[in-house]
Formats: sequence, C-alpha cells, structure tokens
Amino acid sequence: MSIDFSLDPGSGVAPYLQLVHQVRRALRLGLLREGDRLPTVKQVVARVAINPNTVAKAYRELERQGLVAARPGLGTFVIKTLSDASLATHGPLRQDLERWLAKARAAGLDEESIEALIHDTVQSTAEQGIA
Repeated sequence: MSIDFSLDPGSGVAPYLQLVHQVRRALRLGLLREGDRLPTVKQVVARVAINPNTVAKAYRELERQGLVAARPGLGTFVIKTLSDASLATHGPLRQDLERWLAKARAAGLDEESIEALIHDTVQSTAEQGIA
C-alpha cells in the first residue's frame, strides 16, 4: 500500500511534521503496514511541491522513531506498525462518527471547529478519567 501526502500551508504545523503525522496516521489506521515502501523523496517533491530536504527531514524523524528504515538504493520501508488489531473491528464506531460529523457540518461547523471540538473533548475526558 502507499500513501498520498498533502500539505496544509495554513495549519501552522511545519511541513515535515505534517508528513510525519500523515505517516503515523496511516500506520495507526493500518493503511501502511510493515514492509510497505514510502514514496521516494522525488515522488513526494513532485506530488506536493516541497523542498527535498523537508521530505528527507520527515523520513529521518520517522527513522528516529523506529517506524521506517532507509535501504540504500531501494527506498524507505515501514518496519513497525502502530495499528491496533482491534481498530479494524470498530466499523460501527466509525459509522457513528460519520453520522456525528454529518450533524456537525449540518450545524455549520467547519473542519477546524470540528477538530478543535474533538481535541478539546478528548482532552477533557482524559483529564476527568472518563473511559
């Protein structure tokens, strides 16, 4: 499987970190698995018009985290997954979340507001010890 990177220049998050987060998210969701090859630096540069050094920095950070390994002449490969085997079985939760997102959008919330609400709720429930 592969990953299609995208950048949000208005996010306030450094471009290399956006790439790192996208790989981590794909690993968490099982979209990338051990043995999968990440796009080459050239491929990412062509896709998202980014400096090659930025892509290389993201890949080095993922290596530092022990998630990928560079194989000279072959590319960068996933060596560790973050997916929880039970994540794939949570289809009903995903459907509930999709319905909730539709309601949030119908109520006029934009993506940034939705993300802020979700982040705040996750944080406050963790602080309150709500399981």
